[in-house]
Amino acid sequence: MNINIRKCHGSGNDFLLIDEMSDQYNFSETDRQNLAIALCDRNTSLGADGILYTMKSDHADAKMRVFNADGSEASMCGNGLRCVGRYVCELLEKDQIIVETMKADLKVSKEVPIYNDIPTYCVEISPVLFSLDSVPMNLDQDTLINQKVDDLSDQLTFTAVAVPNPHLISFVENEGIRANTQKTISEFVNGPNHLFPDGVNVSFVKIIDLGVIYVRTFERGVGFTNACGTAMSASSLVSCLISDNKIGQMIDVYNNGGKVRCVVHKYGHEYQIDLIGNATYLFEAKIFVDEKYPEKFEVLNQINFDEQKKYEELEKHAKEFIEKNVLY
Repeated sequence: MNINIRKCHGSGNDFLLIDEMSDQYNFSETDRQNLAIALCDRNTSLGADGILYTMKSDHADAKMRVFNADGSEASMCGNGLRCVGRYVCELLEKDQIIVETMKADLKVSKEVPIYNDIPTYCVEISPVLFSLDSVPMNLDQDTLINQKVDDLSDQLTFTAVAVPNPHLISFVENEGIRANTQKTISEFVNGPNHLFPDGVNVSFVKIIDLGVIYVRTFERGVGFTNACGTAMSASSLVSCLISDNKIGQMIDVYNNGGKVRCVVHKYGHEYQIDLIGNATYLFEAKIFVDEKYPEKFEVLNQINFDEQKKYEELEKHAKEFIEKNVLY
């Protein structure tokens, strides 16, 4: 079977996008899982954090499904949604669309460049759920907001929130970013454990200034990643709850893959987050895959885009900023 793919990234969080709106592949659920495991393998010529399957929707402009590199399916992916949003906007010749995801229909819109003419899109991150049942997390309480969890650390405090991907967030100082603590906690909560039966994304966050934070994320099913869109969104929200960051005001979020901007909104008792950042194309390719042996795929041809050069300017800016304010 021949498959057309487009490699893209949001904040360095890279994906292989497969267009099922234009091409009828008739993948089974096992095919989707096996393709993610085979094509996303970093030891191959493709390699990625996951696959974005872009599909027709019966009520929205498109539907997105996200499969991580280990074959698991994510309920949402903010960085991936920006990439899918751009692709579908260009395909349908629209500046605003609605994309169906596992838990919600979300708005995507083309925005002014975040940095030096980089293609930039704003995506809606919702619903926001603080109930531990929605994460899920097994504690004898309803929510966890800036509290200690003895089984995780005797020093750090944590907040659990689903957006709708599950996140465990801890605000730390510079030594917390440099220490091995995040890796230890992340591997514990994503292995056999009594707290998180389905695992959880773990982010360590450093407040740099008013309206400026740094986020480092261990992504469930992926490991440490350059950036996780829903993690940066959730971290921005929590920063408004426990620090001086304000609802409705822009927050610059630095990560190892670059920078995004987030705006937290509150409507009554409900929260919604705007995630604004790049959607960068790396290359498009045609590959041949034998469904029985997807790991033996063959790249038939590949055409590279030149957009990454502009994004590397943002990467350089972010790296210098992080070295000066976080890793010094």
